Amino acid sequence: MNPKKYLICVDSDGCAMDTMNSKHIKCFGPYMVKEWGLENWEGPILKRWNQVNLYAMTRGINRFQGLYRALAEIAEKYTPIDGLEELRDWVELTPELSNEALQREIRKTDSFILKKALRWSEEVNQGIQALDGKEKLPFPGVKEALAQARDFADLAVVSSANRQAVVEEWEAHGLMPYMKEVMAQDAGTKARCIQKLAQKGYDRNRILMVGDALGDYKAAQENGVYFYPILAQREAESWEEFRVEAMPRLKDGAYGGSYQKEKLKAFTENLK
Repeated sequence: MNPKKYLICVDSDGCAMDTMNSKHIKCFGPYMVKEWGLENWEGPILKRWNQVNLYAMTRGINRFQGLYRALAEIAEKYTPIDGLEELRDWVELTPELSNEALQREIRKTDSFILKKALRWSEEVNQGIQALDGKEKLPFPGVKEALAQARDFADLAVVSSANRQAVVEEWEAHGLMPYMKEVMAQDAGTKARCIQKLAQKGYDRNRILMVGDALGDYKAAQENGVYFYPILAQREAESWEEFRVEAMPRLKDGAYGGSYQKEKLKAFTENLK
């Protein structure tokens, strides 16, 4: 049995770190427009990208899933996208949605659109790294909550973002000392990450996933563990409640039932 009986998994972008808006608004969407030469329809395309990736239940989907979804809509509304079916097949069939997995597929297929997707993804990573540090800050209350949680639980970052970016951002703000592990894009899906962590000796009713998106909730649901939502545009308030109410409930065995239902209701109502 693990020395600490509780495990709290925490997503990074848009959950612990106030990075999601800047990354999508300044990097993901604009670089897609540039890579595919979509400047003629830039306004509506970027508006749609942000709506899908920031303000709807699709918030937080993997970058390659978001890319395929966007290009499919663009092909339907604006202009043909060469090789779209190849991108769709890779996104749907690959067990790992990462740059490394994409590179392996390119070596096998020499696919034109997969090369473009990889170039887009690599440029996004470079763009994110170049963002001003003021655009990569933790939300208010995160550090205090993690410090308090560490007293009784093991803490792990569970993120679908680029691992290097996650580690650099968390180290820059003194958050890494609180975390026992970092599991990012290269470690597999969030559900798989939670599964791997749970195998280290935690009871399922003593594991909590903290996240801001549907993928975080589904990862928790697939593993039969609790979920606590950080509500988009209400992040500071969510972290304060996590510290003063959610954590004590988890520790006291009173997180499930009506409180979990209340949190799920607030989550679904906040993202339309």
